[in-house]
Amino acid sequence: QVQLVQSGGGVVQAGGSLRLSCTAFGRTWTIEKMGWFRQAPGKERGIVANITWSTGTTYYEDSVKGRFTISRDNAKNTLYLQMNSLTPEDTAVYYCAADPFGGNDDYPYWGQGTQVTVST
Repeated sequence: QVQLVQSGGGVVQAGGSLRLSCTAFGRTWTIEKMGWFRQAPGKERGIVANITWSTGTTYYEDSVKGRFTISRDNAKNTLYLQMNSLTPEDTAVYYCAADPFGGNDDYPYWGQGTQVTVST
């Protein structure tokens, strides 16, 4: 089992920045990939970005490319999401998730979620 604990988030004005963190506990050696997802009111949860833990290979959803940066600190088992140039459309609950080796992008492990609100 893997447990994920998130921190960060909050309220920021449009154009501002926030950083989210997610620390993994437990069987962390089984993690192949970690990602950030978000769910806005009335919308389905969707992926924002992910990173392959061993290689650092990243993926970004089109709307965040050039504004968000996903990174990880292997020694701390911590995932980050640096969010710059935030817009009200980025307002959502953000979740981190982990996918184990052989998990086929099912992401069975989830953090508790954190609210990000971008005001005009």
